[in-house]
Amino acid sequence: MGSPMDDIHAPTVGSGPTSNGYSNGVSKEHLSLQELIAEKDRVETELKALGQVLDSHGVNMNTGLTTFDGFPRADIDVPQIRTTRARIIRLKNDYKELMAHIEKGLHEHYARQQENNAAPTQPTATPNGASPALEAPFAKVNSVVAGSPAGSAGLRVGDTITKFGWVDWTNHDKLARLTQVVSQNEGLPITIKVLRPSDSGGPAEAVETQLTPQRNWGGRGMLGCHLLPL
Repeated sequence: MGSPMDDIHAPTVGSGPTSNGYSNGVSKEHLSLQELIAEKDRVETELKALGQVLDSHGVNMNTGLTTFDGFPRADIDVPQIRTTRARIIRLKNDYKELMAHIEKGLHEHYARQQENNAAPTQPTATPNGASPALEAPFAKVNSVVAGSPAGSAGLRVGDTITKFGWVDWTNHDKLARLTQVVSQNEGLPITIKVLRPSDSGGPAEAVETQLTPQRNWGGRGMLGCHLLPL
């Protein structure tokens, strides 16, 4: 049974895919694009801090917290770890909703720009119709080891990454944030979006896959691929 401390940081609204609002009580639906991006940055900062809390305990999101006979481990602060994990899950759900609203806002923003632009040219878009501002690639797959997590996810040499979990071209910090995402999600699937060059020389194909970092897959690192910043 969980300790009362488990809910010490629980929000006042129910957990789930959406938490429908923030500390100021304003719904995501009523936040401006600038406010949504600011909130995205705040959530990223908190996720980073929470990830460091888990790192400080030497655990991740799926480390066992009980002994073989079912009792809480005495060598770690189980209540704090449970609280931190619960908060991370809630924030990740919030983050998904935020990104959906931001993507919608960016589409509307570029549509308005296009309407106000007297030139007849059409805006460039990726093959899946996403805004280039949101889907700009920031890293290139330089090598993939067969049988690795990256190989199992279907990544190929030459793929350019537009999304790696919550990391995109606006916040990757010279790919440093990718290391953070990987360490926070060992054993958990990360959504990866890439642009794949066409063999026929046509437009690149947008591909989405799930990559699960693993420490003991048989090679170096937890991904089995090498990425270069663009």
